[in-house]
Amino acid sequence: MTKTYGNVHAVNGLDLEIGRGETVALLGPNGAGKSTTINMMLGLLPHDGGEIRLFGNEPGRAVREGKIGAMLQEGGLIPRVTIQELINFVRGTYEAPLPLGEILETAQLTKLATRRVDKLSGGQAQRVRFALALAGNPDLIVLDEPTAALDIQSRRDLWTTMAAYAARGNTLLFSTHYMEEADEYAKRIVVIAQGKVLADGTGAELKRSMGGKIVSIDLGDTSADGFATLPGVTEVEVRGARIHLTTSDADLTVTTLARTGHLRNVEVSGGGLEEAFLALTSGLNADHQRSGS
Repeated sequence: MTKTYGNVHAVNGLDLEIGRGETVALLGPNGAGKSTTINMMLGLLPHDGGEIRLFGNEPGRAVREGKIGAMLQEGGLIPRVTIQELINFVRGTYEAPLPLGEILETAQLTKLATRRVDKLSGGQAQRVRFALALAGNPDLIVLDEPTAALDIQSRRDLWTTMAAYAARGNTLLFSTHYMEEADEYAKRIVVIAQGKVLADGTGAELKRSMGGKIVSIDLGDTSADGFATLPGVTEVEVRGARIHLTTSDADLTVTTLARTGHLRNVEVSGGGLEEAFLALTSGLNADHQRSGS
């Protein structure tokens, strides 16, 4: 797919196929093309080139048939109605909607069914939006930054409801800025930047592809100067009282630390998804800056 705005290539030859029953995260920096891609998939935005097929049909037909539910960043909820009234209203637009009780149970809203929509917390309102996405009994739900601006507990509650939907064999596609969410909940992560797919695989596969490990030790009164020159070290980051060393040879780095007397409360771990993401996108960012675009 392609989509341009003047000289800006918001989506630039993005090629993506998602199988039934997959839970897929779209991960990328601001301006990567995530929301544009989602809006084109849902038929809300025309694409300039390429082809989009959902369940073998064009997006508009798949949406009308109730095969797709969506939870987008834009748009508010109708005030002064109860949760069950709003859900029933949306259910009435589909030929074969999901039963109200099942929607309420899946979205953990049964006890709140008679509460007015304008009397909800942020997390509860997001669960209502998810319930509305369920109304047509869809095979696929698409969510654009579903947990943005929610506190930790609200994010966990919302993910409990979404995981219950996915566990039924349904397909879930979501974009997020929270890498821990992508790593924990997605079976497959697609990293995009500048409208292109940079990587596609499980969280473990992406982390392995970057190679290297993280060696962390207590810094104590020692200066962070000099750690960057240790054998194998490619990156140094100080977090509070600990220093984290990204290294291509953890054994050699740890041995050198021990020899120099700097081995305090050492931990060695595989590189995280954040490190993999930064490694994938750093080259494109540099190219972007050099081009002056």
